[in-house]
Amino acid sequence: MSTKRVDLLIVGAGPAGLAAALEAKRHGLTPLVVDENVLPGGQIYRSVSRSPLADPGVLGPDYLRGRALVDGFTEANVDYWPQTLAWQIGTDRRVCVTRQGGQGAGGTLQLEAGAIVLAGGAQERPFPIPGWTLPGVMGVGAAQTLLKASALVPDTPAVLAGCGPLLYLFAWQLINAGVPVRAILDTAEPGARRDALRHAGGALRAPSYLLKGFRLLRAIRAAGVQHVKHVSSLRVLGKTQAQAIEYVAQGKTQRIDTALVLLHQGVIPNTQVTRSIGCDHVWDDAQLCWRPKTDSWGETSVPGIFVAGDGAGIGGALAAEPSGRLAAVQAAVALGKIDVARRDSRALSLRRELASHTSIRPFLDALYRPADGFRAPADDSTIVCRCEEVTAGDVRRMAELGCIGPNQTKSFSRCGMGPCQGRFCGMTVAELLAQAQGCPVPEVGYYRIRPPIKPVTLGELASAIEAPEFLSERAGFPK
Repeated sequence: MSTKRVDLLIVGAGPAGLAAALEAKRHGLTPLVVDENVLPGGQIYRSVSRSPLADPGVLGPDYLRGRALVDGFTEANVDYWPQTLAWQIGTDRRVCVTRQGGQGAGGTLQLEAGAIVLAGGAQERPFPIPGWTLPGVMGVGAAQTLLKASALVPDTPAVLAGCGPLLYLFAWQLINAGVPVRAILDTAEPGARRDALRHAGGALRAPSYLLKGFRLLRAIRAAGVQHVKHVSSLRVLGKTQAQAIEYVAQGKTQRIDTALVLLHQGVIPNTQVTRSIGCDHVWDDAQLCWRPKTDSWGETSVPGIFVAGDGAGIGGALAAEPSGRLAAVQAAVALGKIDVARRDSRALSLRRELASHTSIRPFLDALYRPADGFRAPADDSTIVCRCEEVTAGDVRRMAELGCIGPNQTKSFSRCGMGPCQGRFCGMTVAELLAQAQGCPVPEVGYYRIRPPIKPVTLGELASAIEAPEFLSERAGFPK
């Protein structure tokens, strides 16, 4: 297998990864960015440089803001490998990457990095409800990806259900695109607003975020979208595809006929890569999720490996940029390109910028805290592991048999052994086990994640690619 040595390897080309690359180059490093996508931008700025939409402005000013970041990255002539999967990363910073598409056949290459910045971002929190595996049900994030990447919009009015800022942002984007929204079913608990007000001081230090939220809600009301609050139960009805959604609000059961249900209850850090490396993780009770344990520069418990952006804790796209830059300046110190004094001088403005975007986070975390009943479904027939079709009842029965953690549950049921390696069930299984045992989630733990992080074909493993072949699209995008 061919091996290439790089100064700084950046995994992911969202706002954190792009900002880290630009900062690294500024301080004399030669960064390499590997990205699974075809174009840089990540999820938040997906396809912003070549939007298929006739008017990308329907996605809003926050989306269009990403064009300047992507353009700056392109003009900087940074080594960029699109459609490239980093599927194994060791504590010695040896990385196996595979080209999965593009020009020519796929193949594998090994990298040796002086330092690594992981900028893989977030994933949608699992939202298992009865019927969520039916055709016609998908995550809001997946639907937004179709809109950004392919200009695909629903051909029928959708019902959006759940909680979190993205739920309202996407409803607003659909309305802008001329697509009617049938209803929004808000699952936030009745006391969420009261709890959020305890953090009003921090929210007031970020007025632009509050104003954006008010504008979204006003536009949604003006469009006549039905907005149901305090929904305590959800069920998608249908035998072979979604036909309706049944919900309970204020003690009354009601139904909306619909062929499209979009679910969302916030996002959580994608920790699959950091777990496979062996980085320490901590439970974040405010965000109800695991995140890698990092210092103030984003460095993990494994020296030389950093996490930037939402992968280190949910902060949003604007916070991801200074987060990526902070990781890059510390990497520059570690690799001998700048001294500590220069690092600290640069970090002053970056930390101020980061704080300006994270001060509202406690307010948002409390306002959109997912309800217990939607994180650990009460209905035993609800599928929690889509890959292996394991139900909530199966997990509870295994807890009764003595399973004390997700890894034992995996051995008993194959839950978490599918292609996603637990991305869509790991949080739910941990919360179900904790509930059954009457203990906190941190005591239950999480799956052991092993490479390959995502499926890799035998043909790709058997086909070694030389570095020059990967570099054929250096500093540009596929034609």
